[in-house]
Amino acid sequence: MFSLSDTLGPSGSCKPNGKGKMPYFVLLALCFFYLPAQAQYGGGTGTQNDPYLIRTAEQMNAIGAASGDWNKHFQLRADIDLGEYTGTAYNIIGTDAEQSFHGIFDGNDHTISNLSLRTTRQWYTGLFGCVSGQIKNLGLIDPDVFAQGGKVGALLGDLNQGSLTSCYVERARVSGGNYIGGLVGSTSGRITYCYSTGTVSGNNYVGGLVGYVTDSTVNSSYSKADVTGNLEVGGLAGMTTDEAAVLSNSYATGSVNGGTYAGGLVGQIERGRAYECYSTGNVSGNLYVGGFTGYVRVLGGATHCFWDTQTSGWSTSPGGTGKTTVEMQTISTFTDVGWDFKDIWTICDGMNYPVLLWQIPTADFRCPDGVDFIDFAFFASHWLDDMCNSANSYCEGTDFDHSGSVGFTDLEILADNWLKGIR
Repeated sequence: MFSLSDTLGPSGSCKPNGKGKMPYFVLLALCFFYLPAQAQYGGGTGTQNDPYLIRTAEQMNAIGAASGDWNKHFQLRADIDLGEYTGTAYNIIGTDAEQSFHGIFDGNDHTISNLSLRTTRQWYTGLFGCVSGQIKNLGLIDPDVFAQGGKVGALLGDLNQGSLTSCYVERARVSGGNYIGGLVGSTSGRITYCYSTGTVSGNNYVGGLVGYVTDSTVNSSYSKADVTGNLEVGGLAGMTTDEAAVLSNSYATGSVNGGTYAGGLVGQIERGRAYECYSTGNVSGNLYVGGFTGYVRVLGGATHCFWDTQTSGWSTSPGGTGKTTVEMQTISTFTDVGWDFKDIWTICDGMNYPVLLWQIPTADFRCPDGVDFIDFAFFASHWLDDMCNSANSYCEGTDFDHSGSVGFTDLEILADNWLKGIR
């Protein structure tokens, strides 16, 4: 009787040791079984507890060529530069609604830079084409995306009942036909804690963050992108078109240049509503143009929303309430109608417009926004304090690591955030 030890050579090598005479095809089969399987991507098995690990541009590009993995879990383990994958060289992940990415991609607070797409695709263009799963904790830096067709965004073309959380795009250049957004082209999913900067241009349904919003929520997000289009053009969103659509606790500051239906926050609220939002960008257009929104139909509404009448260039808007710059930088303007400045918003009263609380960096204790010598002086006033606990907000936040005292570990955390501005 043959044994595996008789057949395999020293240290388990696939070389016969001469003790037996096994048929060659049996030997090959045994060797194939015996050798360990090669790991996919950068490791992992694609499960929730053991996600595929992505460390290189080649591994990122490989996902788009493996549609069988589009229901798996992925985690980014390093910042990635996609600069070598230009034109159509990058494999877009999720091609359409029938072949969407329906797994989970965790950016793990890493970034992907220099995505450059030039394509004649008619639909679904971005780092991800169509997503019905989850993308979170991911940043895109300097993406340049151009498509002749629709549903185009730097991060993804269409969010199809999926979710996008804590994602952003900085210095985006996005251009296409219809349903164009700085971050997302169109959405019927949930977008939370996201933002965009850069430039966005298209024909119809063009927005700084997202172009077209159906039965979707956009919450605690913002855009500073400048937007240009012909129809349904807005600083945050081009158009909301479903009664379940909600834009809440969000804002836009970029300029808007549109033809028909142009507004500082949203071009047209056909259905759905904007709730506790504001805009400040300059707005221009030809027909149905307003400081906050260009048009609000019967099934739409804007509640407790504002726009800056001076910076927008508009004293009127079908939705929202116009305020001067001074009023827009005064906290009572917003608290008088119930805005939450404890858990959602914050403001340097009399200095700046409101920002979302999650934008404030660690160690930014005092106004103005950003970590500077004023914050260092505040930290120094608590140096070596002890008995820090929840009752005193851990010595007014200076005990970063909640160790009970303010010491060198906390100083290191302050140094790591030195001169950081708001996100």
